[in-house]
Amino acid sequence: MDGNGVKSMLLAVADAMDENRDMLCVLDGEIGDADHGIAMSGGFAGVREALDELEGTPTEVLNTAAKAFLNAVGASSGPLYATAFMRAGMAVKGKDKLGPADAAAMVAAMAEGIAHRGKAQQGDKTMLDAWAPAGAAAMEAEGSIAAILTAAAEAAEAGAQATADMEAKLGRAARLGARSLGHKDPGAASAAIMLRAMAAAV
Repeated sequence: MDGNGVKSMLLAVADAMDENRDMLCVLDGEIGDADHGIAMSGGFAGVREALDELEGTPTEVLNTAAKAFLNAVGASSGPLYATAFMRAGMAVKGKDKLGPADAAAMVAAMAEGIAHRGKAQQGDKTMLDAWAPAGAAAMEAEGSIAAILTAAAEAAEAGAQATADMEAKLGRAARLGARSLGHKDPGAASAAIMLRAMAAAV
């Protein structure tokens, strides 16, 4: 996969966020501000525009996506995903073509970036509850890039589903305490959507 392949993945994510915007807003409305779908769709609309005519290496594509997402999103997901894309770009720096091991390193780097920037831990009911298992699954998986990303997506989906049984400890949802139980975290849900779209694009 070259830079255009990474670009195609991110454009597929942009489409998926548009398709799931309303669902993510409904999820967020249960424990937050009801705007997560708008933030993610808007962020990737910025990414789509920034990548429109870009021809570059995987790292250049990811760095451009990072800046565009941050510029488009003022909510907490802005700096989190900007950091994730920058870390992914660093993980594959100097490479024009990516193989399965590079794809795994990219997903793991995104997870690490989100953990570092968000100061969250697994079990806090955040997007990290999808990204951390996704990163681990990507590093353990074998096979093609598609197989690596599919394993990551499946782990993220399971992690997102598990957040329904967690009490929120960070963010706006934390003020609800036990009332946050029974509701899936919207950030974890959008992470699973992102990884599934990436896998499908490949």
